[in-house]
Amino acid sequence: MASPTTTLRSGLPDRYLTPNDIAALFDVPLETVYEWRKKRTGPPGFRVGKHVRYDPAAVHAWTEALMAADTAA
Repeated sequence: MASPTTTLRSGLPDRYLTPNDIAALFDVPLETVYEWRKKRTGPPGFRVGKHVRYDPAAVHAWTEALMAADTAA
């Protein structure tokens, strides 16, 4: 039988990304990440209290969509 911790964590990433992580990942200024969020043009994020976090799978899907749109153009 699986432990309760394993059951609760199944399907979740080891760690959600911060705005600083996104800025470092795409080599853009932190202000750009906040501007993307404000304009809703960047990877989808969510709030945990006053903190913004990003699901790595959602960031990957956003990146894939950008690459697909770029190659289609």
